[in-house]
Amino acid sequence: MKNKQNLTKTKVIQPSQNQEKMLSKRGKTIIFVGIGILILGYIILTKTNPQGDNWASIISPFLLVGGYITVAIGIIS
Repeated sequence: MKNKQNLTKTKVIQPSQNQEKMLSKRGKTIIFVGIGILILGYIILTKTNPQGDNWASIISPFLLVGGYITVAIGIIS
């Protein structure tokens, strides 16, 4: 009899808020800025020459790496 009462009174456990955590508005903004930096980096990458000695060859790798790091920071924050 006791077991039957326990079976009928089971509680549904709701997931905690930490498990359903979404990106904050600040995080989304940081991600969009990072995507913009990536797009700019790829556009500048098309201006490089095969020897790799012009301004675009120097700047584009830094923009690309910086863009990916910015997106990662946006996901974490």
